[in-house]
Amino acid sequence: MRLLIAEDEKSLSKALTVILEKNNYSVDAAFDGVEALDYLEAGQYDGLILDVMMPRMDGMTVLKKLRAKGNNIPVLMLTAKSEIDDRVTGLDCGANDYLTKPFDTKELLARIRAMTRGRSGSQSSVLTMGNISLDRTTFELSSPSGSFRLANKEFQVMELLMSNPKQLIPTELMMEKIWGYDSDSEISVVWAYISYLRKKLTALGADIRIKASRNAGYSLEAVE
Repeated sequence: MRLLIAEDEKSLSKALTVILEKNNYSVDAAFDGVEALDYLEAGQYDGLILDVMMPRMDGMTVLKKLRAKGNNIPVLMLTAKSEIDDRVTGLDCGANDYLTKPFDTKELLARIRAMTRGRSGSQSSVLTMGNISLDRTTFELSSPSGSFRLANKEFQVMELLMSNPKQLIPTELMMEKIWGYDSDSEISVVWAYISYLRKKLTALGADIRIKASRNAGYSLEAVE
């Protein structure tokens, strides 16, 4: 799952990025409102963490512009203010949730999970296909014969595949959603992670497989 952080305080932005990547999110960071809108127009994101007070364009204006364009991306507003009126204004502008600084990491993660739940295509924290399950809270890929705790990018690739069973996911889309449109990584990195996951599925005795469609992408299919 890919998130955009729009926060002008660079130390906080960096801390949030570390926390979210540690919890297997893919993250991009913007440091003002104009840059945030540029990122949102150029890339696909599952959620936005949006600071209210930012240079060039404040968070409320960013949110109004997004909603005016029909962009319904889940938005969690961050602010140093605690007044009720500010929270109400943010929610009335189309924010999904509101968090006042300073905040607890566990609460931040819980609120992100809650606001993005509908984007995942499932209300459950566990995705299942065949005899394989992927737990979004523990990042474990498991079968009746065992389990593996997946690393960040492995988890994101597998989550994308299991959230869209039997659907062809273009390699370019996978690259953009997980590595980011401005990533320096070569597209061959996708194949490398697919290879890692195939080995784990084999070790788990999976009755599903990752199918490659030449020059197109990958899909998760039942073993015939």
